Amino acid sequence: MRCPFCAHEDSQVKDSRSSEDGAAIRRRRQCEGCGARFTTFERVQLRDLTVVKKDGKRETFDRRKLERAVSLACRKRDIAPDRIERLVSGIQRQLETRGDEVHTAAIGEAVMTGLKTLDHVAYIRFASIYKDFNEASDFAEIAEQVVEEPGAVTTSQDKLL
Repeated sequence: MRCPFCAHEDSQVKDSRSSEDGAAIRRRRQCEGCGARFTTFERVQLRDLTVVKKDGKRETFDRRKLERAVSLACRKRDIAPDRIERLVSGIQRQLETRGDEVHTAAIGEAVMTGLKTLDHVAYIRFASIYKDFNEASDFAEIAEQVVEEPGAVTTSQDKLL
């Protein structure tokens, strides 16, 4: 593994352990060149996914984009990072079982489903971007749907809204 600090080619594994959800292995490494320590994660990848965009363009699936989108929706919410990580891992595994190509609509729907059970506010935030809300009535519509359906645990702040 190349050192992120000095780009030296060799590093030594000092510690290895499973992540909390068992979907990855966390490794603490030390660079043999500069002595710096860093962490790497090793994940199972069932297949290389290709994302098919709305305009027909194709690109390689990037887990970091999925993580950013979910994290942004969950920003300033009382959601443990490991729950977000489990959600992202679950969505990725679900997408990998569908085949080699996945449409952006399928990714968006998988995120919506996951966020709906995780946190209602995060769900509405993501939906506002994904569904391209243009008016306040769009927010009201989806909020009504969320209130009517049992699912995610709401916080006391949510009940004040």
